[in-house]
Amino acid sequence: MGNVTMFKNQVVWITGASSGIGEALALQFASEGARLVLSARRQDELERVRGLCLARGLDAENALVVSLDVTNHAAMPAAVETVLAAFGSIDMLINNAGISQRSKCVDTEMDVYRTILEVDVLGQIAMTKAVLPQMLEQGSGHLAVTSSVAGKIGAPLRTGYCAAKHAMMGFFDALRAETDAEGLKVTTITPGYIRTDVSINALNGDGSQFGETDEDIANGMDVTRCAEVIMQGFHKGTPEIAVGEGMEMKALVMKRFFPKLVFKKAASLAPR
Repeated sequence: MGNVTMFKNQVVWITGASSGIGEALALQFASEGARLVLSARRQDELERVRGLCLARGLDAENALVVSLDVTNHAAMPAAVETVLAAFGSIDMLINNAGISQRSKCVDTEMDVYRTILEVDVLGQIAMTKAVLPQMLEQGSGHLAVTSSVAGKIGAPLRTGYCAAKHAMMGFFDALRAETDAEGLKVTTITPGYIRTDVSINALNGDGSQFGETDEDIANGMDVTRCAEVIMQGFHKGTPEIAVGEGMEMKALVMKRFFPKLVFKKAASLAPR
């Protein structure tokens, strides 16, 4: 698995840490002895995750909860100051906050698209810009983002989500090029179907919650295993970590060589 002490005493800030991949990653980093900053909107869920991290042996002073809505850009400087006051530095930021979609384009209100882009794109950019000056000043740092296979391949009922995830792949690939000489690392993560609440929390065309678990999600990779694979990628220094175990992972390769076949397969999944 690599160096399991790689992140010991490293300050790792995870957004979207209250559930799913963010929660699973927090537990992985806790096991390695990182100093954790857990952020999301739900304070009570963050405290629950913090308790699980402490159960993994993490010292209480090394697990900080900072409640944060990534669409509230004005609150980010104060959040950064809170983290720096507690730990003195920020070694890694994992941009994991996000929201998905389950509606046809023709049925999706513009406000829903705005919400998705505010959370999945502008929120990640704002968080990154909030910590980037400190990382550049210290001459080191690691920026990561949870994108998706949907950031590589378009899928029906997810036009806004796919747009957002494609945007994140482009932004962080460009940022990697900009900051490589400054000593920073940038990692993009492209999960396939992972057993989380992503589809339950997804938005319908009118902005209401989808409220159901997709069959593909229900049959997807276990979220703990997903986090383990991501950690392996971090240990190896992999710049783009693909994680999943279904046909969607094969589609990542197939799109390069047989794009028409992948487009036709995606079209066959659209509701009639």
